Amino acid sequence: MDRRVVITGLGIISPVGKSPTEFFGNLMAGRSGIKRLQTDFIEQLSIRIGAQIDGFDPTAYFSKIQLSGIERFSQFALVAAEQAVQDAQLELSETEYPRAGVCMGSCLGGAGTLEDGYIETLLRNPPRVKPLSVLLSMNNAAASHVSIKYHLQGANMTYATACSSSAIAVGEAYRQIRHGYADVMLAGGSEAMLTLGAMKAWEALRTLAPEDPNDAGASCKPFSKNRNGLVLGEGAAVLVLEDAERALKRGAKIYAELVGYDCSSDSSHITKPDAAGQTRTMLNALRVAQLRPQDIHYINAHGTATLAGDIEETKAIRQVFGAHAARVPVSSTKSMHGHLMGATGAVEFMAAVLALHNQAIPPTINLHEPDPECDLDYVPNQGRSNVKLDAVMSNSFAFGGSNAVLIAKRFGG
Repeated sequence: MDRRVVITGLGIISPVGKSPTEFFGNLMAGRSGIKRLQTDFIEQLSIRIGAQIDGFDPTAYFSKIQLSGIERFSQFALVAAEQAVQDAQLELSETEYPRAGVCMGSCLGGAGTLEDGYIETLLRNPPRVKPLSVLLSMNNAAASHVSIKYHLQGANMTYATACSSSAIAVGEAYRQIRHGYADVMLAGGSEAMLTLGAMKAWEALRTLAPEDPNDAGASCKPFSKNRNGLVLGEGAAVLVLEDAERALKRGAKIYAELVGYDCSSDSSHITKPDAAGQTRTMLNALRVAQLRPQDIHYINAHGTATLAGDIEETKAIRQVFGAHAARVPVSSTKSMHGHLMGATGAVEFMAAVLALHNQAIPPTINLHEPDPECDLDYVPNQGRSNVKLDAVMSNSFAFGGSNAVLIAKRFGG
């Protein structure tokens, strides 16, 4: 029999906040984390903005010896996991370790280490590649460090499905508990790809938004008529998922119940989004959740601010929600925290869970003139407090046609 899965802990380090409280407070206030990059290679970039984490000092969290073996994206993951574990007041006994695991998402893993290795190999004679380069850069390093720190002996899985990576990580962790393979899972994603090589690659793809001439923080404009691309970001989010019976027995604080998840493939194009695939994924997630479209009271959209992406997602929401589509608030928090790639699904699901927990909806900022083809309620520019939310949805639609949808609702005991 399927078991109920609840969320008992949250942890995040992001461009708009280094804790869940700060993160959600800044989202509600419409504060953007997008600004001029503070890097030593900025003169080599055409696009010089990003959603960077200000004031992150790894020496506040790790010793010098530890830092020699923990890459930036793994550092983010460990910081977010520590917050989540402490928030959940999670304690595991030795007999519980085999029933606890970790699922994480990341697109590039240790991008900085990989880039340093290429520079040394191709430009230096003789090259001096870091001895731990493989261990620092492997995509599963973050999940492995989390597993080791908390003695998680269950599933240790890392997903790399572009922008849906961490949404799928959360969803597959949910399945681990729901179907009886685990009792506790730490799930989320981490990314640190604000490197010269990654930035230049995205520049070449011509999907990055240029800096707004009046305000760098206004550069990402989802659903706007004048939107012109996404903004790269960095950070990590980790959630503690737990079997509901276990959580209730120990008197845990419960943020929400994770009730719906689906992942699917468009199987149509490597970059062009497809409303049909997105529609199928949302409908399947609703079916798993045993909810009707009208039961969803808020959608955290994928909303990247690309020309095709925003229109296709709007079409998909209209197909799924029908007449209710005009009444359900939809917002893209990427307008503030940027696109965290492999971490973005977990970050946005956390925003949706916190919206449910706080009964408040964060806005889509920089939305002053909507695209006529984007005709939903996108909560423009100002958040909404004191609203009634019973169930929320978070969409993640990736390059490669990899779609993931997560649904959470208020826990009824």
